[in-house]
Amino acid sequence: MNAHASRSIWPLLITAAAILMITMGVRQSLGLFVSPLNTSSGLGIVAISFALAVGQFVWGASQPIFGALADRYGSTRVLYFGAFLLALGCALTPFVSGQWMLMLTLGVLMAAGAGAGSFSILIGATAARLPPERRPFAAGFINAGGSFGQFVFAPLNQALIGAFGWVSAMLAMAVAALATIPLARPLRGRRTPAAAPASGARTDEMKLRDQLRLAGRDRSYWCLHAGFFTCGFHVAFLVTHLPGEVQLCGMPATVAATSLAIIGLANIAGSLTAGTLGGIYRMKWLLFWVYFSRAVAIAIYLVAPKTSLTFYLFALVLGFTWLSTVPPTAGLVGKLFGVRYLATLFGLTLLSHQIGGFFGAWLGGLALEGSGSYAWMWYADMLLALVAAFVNLPIREAPLGTGLSRAPA
Repeated sequence: MNAHASRSIWPLLITAAAILMITMGVRQSLGLFVSPLNTSSGLGIVAISFALAVGQFVWGASQPIFGALADRYGSTRVLYFGAFLLALGCALTPFVSGQWMLMLTLGVLMAAGAGAGSFSILIGATAARLPPERRPFAAGFINAGGSFGQFVFAPLNQALIGAFGWVSAMLAMAVAALATIPLARPLRGRRTPAAAPASGARTDEMKLRDQLRLAGRDRSYWCLHAGFFTCGFHVAFLVTHLPGEVQLCGMPATVAATSLAIIGLANIAGSLTAGTLGGIYRMKWLLFWVYFSRAVAIAIYLVAPKTSLTFYLFALVLGFTWLSTVPPTAGLVGKLFGVRYLATLFGLTLLSHQIGGFFGAWLGGLALEGSGSYAWMWYADMLLALVAAFVNLPIREAPLGTGLSRAPA
């Protein structure tokens, strides 16, 4: 890539990262609203957790749908629609009076709106305009925008809740969601088809249904789904219930907000590192070490004294691996199948991610209601992280520099 072309991609990447900063920032700070929403509505932790769990699933289920629409009609319309849904869900949540209405606002409108402005749509809008060697870095850079959103929105929401109440904070998020509309304009226009993988097994003329059928028979693709399921379980459990864990340990809500902010800040470094290393090392090994390190971090947390410093260090370690799975996972999907239908194919892996997220958010609430602690959730989280680490090893990833899309492991 020449210097001019390299400079020309930066406005595109910055715009995509800024959109993800808002959509992920709003979505990843919802755990801070659980306690005040429960106090205000009296719906109960299980009911609120279930609504958020539905949101985890809907966010994932919307990925392939919006991805297919973006692949067909362009990303801008999808991003506009998502901004409207996210703002509407935020604006209506303070006025709900029952669990079904809460599921509609938190579980459907907000989740689908954030899904339409998610990573799969944004990386799909940019990947076809980039050469293959720049895509892992682009994925890491855009993903870092979502992490920065968590760093910004977690303390911001906690400050707004403390100063003006949770209703004002939620309405402020609705306004923030609408700010993605002008940001989406540089991404307008349909993406041009990208070159097929070097093996010639897949071509630009391939229909989406044929590509989906081919991917469905690919063992490596299902390994990515399995690992991403665990990632979703882990992330959704923490983002929903970390404030509750902090409260159980007798510490103020500011510790939870600070921990979420640290996770977001550390994940900027983790995403950029994963994106950069994806162009140097084989991506399946990056995924192995990310998942394995999570299991080790949870084990250390369980035996450590529960102080604010423990939570901050735990957040720092987890933050570095938080969503650093995304760049290598997206990179492997593009490496296996090309980028013509990347938004759809990666969107399907995010569906598996969010099925795991549904169980992480929902079972966390059930565990707390049934036992008064999250102990069994931590054990399950640690075990799943180990399984995810090893399930990525059979992926058939070509050695770097071969130019092939498929090769023995």
